[in-house]
Amino acid sequence: MHFSASSILTPEAWPFSLELLPQPAYMVGGAVRDAILGRTREYLDLDFVLPSGAVKVARKIAKHYKAGFVLLDAERQIARVVFPHATVDFAQQSGDLETDLHRRDFTVNAIAYNPHTQEIIDPLQGYADIQQRLMRMVSPRNLEDDPLRLLRAYRQASQLNFTIEPNTRAAICSLAEQITKVAAERVRVELNYMLSASSGTPWLTTAWEDGLLNAFFKYATEESFIHIAAVDTATVQLAQWQQLAEELRNYVRDTVKSTWLGIAKLACLVNPEPEIAEIELQQLTYSRAEIKAVTTALRLFTRLKAPHMTLREQYLLFLEAGIVFPATVVLAAAHYNRVEGLAPLITRYLNPDDPVAHPKLLISGKNLIIALNIPASPLIGKMLTEIAVAQIEGKISTPSEAIEFARQLIDS
Repeated sequence: MHFSASSILTPEAWPFSLELLPQPAYMVGGAVRDAILGRTREYLDLDFVLPSGAVKVARKIAKHYKAGFVLLDAERQIARVVFPHATVDFAQQSGDLETDLHRRDFTVNAIAYNPHTQEIIDPLQGYADIQQRLMRMVSPRNLEDDPLRLLRAYRQASQLNFTIEPNTRAAICSLAEQITKVAAERVRVELNYMLSASSGTPWLTTAWEDGLLNAFFKYATEESFIHIAAVDTATVQLAQWQQLAEELRNYVRDTVKSTWLGIAKLACLVNPEPEIAEIELQQLTYSRAEIKAVTTALRLFTRLKAPHMTLREQYLLFLEAGIVFPATVVLAAAHYNRVEGLAPLITRYLNPDDPVAHPKLLISGKNLIIALNIPASPLIGKMLTEIAVAQIEGKISTPSEAIEFARQLIDS
């Protein structure tokens, strides 16, 4: 088997020297699979198993390169070394190598590579399944040992453009109820992968049909998944606005690994009532930022059904939507199939100088308190909203006019 110089299996591509790796040592898992597929990664994620001293080797490599070191499991001897552009896990073999490979989830992930001898070890014929683009379980027992593997089959099939071998899918269906034993945050990570790309949509639908998502999304129906597919279609249509398309691919925050596109799809899966959706998402351990994004999109997208919106309505929409606008607009486009009707709002949003989407207020709340000699209260916020609307409607244009307008609001 020949691998190119840029292959993950080539030590020159690693963030550390092969000389620091004892003999024998084996690379295992997704990195080996991806190398066979010819897939390259900007960020390397490597896994090695060693017969002994795994944590000691990890510490030595981390110290040598001044890299981050994390002890993941002292009892099972698993440690992680974190480089700027790579994460490398070292685990101690439990038994011999073949026994270790027989404990893995799918045959395509149960291939080992010895970098010292350049030998491929493939006792479960994972290479043949890679050639056939098949996700095949090693055994039902292995799936039951870690039920997250049930959902991972669908996620990896979506990312690799594989299919799930029929006996494997039948085993997953029979074990589907076991998924509730998995920590919610682990489920959420797999979901986010499938929600962030159109290739995940058919597999998300299949996972629901096979009983893996029902416990987490009690209100999801067949129509929910039709809407998710419609979000993918709408995203393609909205690509004529390049900046909007880019924003949909962005993460909600650097520390929150949901994309705005994923937020729009998540809104299709939960109950349409924001208060109920919030409880569902809390149970899945979504962050406050993600929950607020979904509930905001749910609350606002129906307003975009109207064929015409007044300047006041547009201003209030942008004010409430804020950074959630991309998810809100793609959700509306998916539900109402009227991308062109949304064009004026999108154009406003993308123009940083637009007075409706990005208003530059004439005065502040503090200005009002001082000028009108009134106490701080929710009334200030309401007055600022009315001043902003009067400004975009062309009724006022200077700070003094804004103060006078506010005075008239109080008198009336």
